[in-house]
Amino acid sequence: MAARRAARRSLVRTADRSEKIRTYNYAQDRVTDHRIGLSLMNLDSVMEGNGLETFVDALKKKHDEEVVEMMLEEF
Repeated sequence: MAARRAARRSLVRTADRSEKIRTYNYAQDRVTDHRIGLSLMNLDSVMEGNGLETFVDALKKKHDEEVVEMMLEEF
């Protein structure tokens, strides 16, 4: 039981703003992905699925850039 509790505590984070991945702000019609610093001002599009492509493309680009940086550091 103690091991399960410890495992759960290591997985469950606090609700601290710095740990959030994405914020949905309905009052301002904005969605922000905090990992890449991208904000879209079209919440309806994101909720319907079409706007998610913008986030996915930006995340892929960031990942590719990080991979290139790691490869360059190895040389």
